[in-house]
Amino acid sequence: MEQSARVRPGKEEDIPRTLELIRELAEYERALDQVNIDAQTLMNDGFGSDPAYGLLVLESTESDEVVGIALYYQKYSTWNGRCLFLEDLVVTEHERGKGFGLKLFSAVAAEAVRRGCAYMQWQVLDWNTPAIDFYKSLDAEVSSEWLNGRLAGTALHRLANAS
Repeated sequence: MEQSARVRPGKEEDIPRTLELIRELAEYERALDQVNIDAQTLMNDGFGSDPAYGLLVLESTESDEVVGIALYYQKYSTWNGRCLFLEDLVVTEHERGKGFGLKLFSAVAAEAVRRGCAYMQWQVLDWNTPAIDFYKSLDAEVSSEWLNGRLAGTALHRLANAS
């Protein structure tokens, strides 16, 4: 019997499972040691008075278990206006290959359209060929033209204090 799933907005009670899936993704990306967030921060940042992100969850219709998440936020392009940045999309390993990733990705695209966004954007590691192939199958552009910049920790605070 083929299993199905439904996408719904995330709720506060989904945060513990969301954190588990974030850690699962980080482990897959060989960066588990870089996950510094905790459930309370996710709760405050996603469900407080000024939410920093949106959360969609994918539930198995057979077990009601959350088997995937998409965490996104709105950003702004000075060239195009509103856009949606997909921070993480993950379907738990034992549920992959069932079309659930497409279901979740499509729901994020629908959210971008609902918000009047010019485009949806995300990052993918250059060695993650299954994800790259998935995105390309949807006619998405996957570019290596732009490099990522990041200022964090001591360097961030040093520069902030220099102003």
